[in-house]
Amino acid sequence: MSDDHGAPMDYKAHNNTYSGFLTLLKVGTVLSALTGLLVIFLIAPKG
Repeated sequence: MSDDHGAPMDYKAHNNTYSGFLTLLKVGTVLSALTGLLVIFLIAPKG
């Protein structure tokens, strides 16, 4: 196994990618929850 952990710029790129992934995950979760609530509201019997 190598002791070389890559160039320092690789960490910056990794952090940017991971940050974007977390943002996408958060937004996707909120949109999925809102879509689920909308579907339940539209399907639920009135009265």
